[in-house]
Amino acid sequence: MKALARSFYDRSPLAVASDLLNKVLIGSNGTGRIVEVEAYCGRDDPGSHGYRGVTPRSVVMYGPPGLLYVYFTYGMHWCANAVCEADGVCGAVLLRALEPLSGIEEMRAARSKARRDRDLCNGPAKLCHALGIDGALNGADLRRGAVRIVDDGTPPPEAPRNSTRIGLSAGADLAWRWYVAGNPHVSRSRPVHRRSDRSPASD
Repeated sequence: MKALARSFYDRSPLAVASDLLNKVLIGSNGTGRIVEVEAYCGRDDPGSHGYRGVTPRSVVMYGPPGLLYVYFTYGMHWCANAVCEADGVCGAVLLRALEPLSGIEEMRAARSKARRDRDLCNGPAKLCHALGIDGALNGADLRRGAVRIVDDGTPPPEAPRNSTRIGLSAGADLAWRWYVAGNPHVSRSRPVHRRSDRSPASD
């Protein structure tokens, strides 16, 4: 499996997001195929942590492309993102759901409350818990190290589905969530689905 080049991430999150589908995320507890993502576009996106500029929380999002941005939410959960855009420009893709591939016993131990294997990684906080991703990995290089995103030869889906992003108030109308249609490991579906383009929703 080949690590993705930095140039892969050196693009708009709207371009990177759907191309990340079916790539493989490697963590300390195992691996999983990426089946759901959301794009966040920095200063142009009121739903992004980087919307108001560089802060102690968002500084990694303004760093070189190909870094891992990990943030803490609701006082109890970690979420992981792939940093996009050129150095100094804010952008990221949130990793929302994985299909577990290896290390499933380790994931079950980490996520003992999960009733089914499909529940191990079907959410951004769940996948971080299952794979052992936390704040200590914020700023790590996704091309090498403890957490990596690699290509195992499986192409992105020809027709990924997309919808508005989940759990937002600001920027909630933007259809910047993409997922693998029919995959049982995708998190809870949204009622609004739009064509799978790489531009902001017009409605």
